[in-house]
Amino acid sequence: MRTVIVSGASSGIGLATAERFARSGDHVVNLDIQAPTGDAVDGPREGGGEIRTVMLDIADWTAVGEAVDRVHAERGRIDVVIANAGISVRHSILDLTEADARRTLDVNLMGVLALWRHAVPHMLREGRGVLLATASVNGSRGYPLYADYNASKAGVASLCQTFAVELSPLIRTACVAPGAVLTPMQRAEYTDAMLDEVNERIPARRHALPEEIADVFHFLASPQASFISGQQFTVDGAETAGATTAFFPGPTEPMR
Repeated sequence: MRTVIVSGASSGIGLATAERFARSGDHVVNLDIQAPTGDAVDGPREGGGEIRTVMLDIADWTAVGEAVDRVHAERGRIDVVIANAGISVRHSILDLTEADARRTLDVNLMGVLALWRHAVPHMLREGRGVLLATASVNGSRGYPLYADYNASKAGVASLCQTFAVELSPLIRTACVAPGAVLTPMQRAEYTDAMLDEVNERIPARRHALPEEIADVFHFLASPQASFISGQQFTVDGAETAGATTAFFPGPTEPMR
C-alpha cells in the first residue's frame, strides 16, 4: 500500500484524485483547510485503500512540514505527493488587491513549494518518489480576470521543471494543466450561462469532470509513467489547440 499525500482533497479535483488512489489500494492523506463533507468522509474505500484528513492551511510552511513529517513517521514511507490545493478570485487587474494577490500566490504557488520541499528529504532517503501538482492552461497564456491566478500556475510549471532537473533520477515530477473543469470552485464563480459560453469555446463542447483529471494523476504516479519527469500535461478538450482565448475589451478609459 503506497502512502499518497494530496492537498486540497476535500472537494473538486483533489477529492476525485484522493478517491481514485484509495480505490486502487493506497493510503491517502488529505491536507486541507476545510473538512470533507457528504460522502467524502474519512475511512476505508472499496478497493482496499483509505482516506484520512489532516486540517491545515497549505500556505502555512511550518504546519505543512510538521504534517509531512508526521505522515512519514506513522507510515514509514511517502510514495506520491500531489500538490493540488488552489484558489482563484475572478477580478480585473484594476480591482486586484494586494491581499487577494498574496493569498492566491501563497496557496497556489508557495503551497506547492512547501509541500514538495518537505516531502523531498523523505523521498531521497527512500531513493524514490513522485511529486505531482495541479497547474492550469492559464499558466501558459494570457487570460483575462485572473492575473494573479495565471501567474501562480505559471510558477507551478517552473517548479515542476526545476525539481525534475535537481532530483532526477530518484524523484520524478509532473504537473497536470486542466482547462475548464466542473468543480465547486468553478460553480461558485460562473453562472449557468457563463458555463455554457465557456463550453462553446471548447472543441469538446463541455467542461472536464474532476474524475478525468484524477485519472491523469493516477497514470503519472504509475510505473507506466516511469520515464516521464519535468513535464506539464494539458487536459483541456482541445481548448488551447486553437485561438480560443476569451475576448475582453479592457478599460474603456485611460487611467488619469
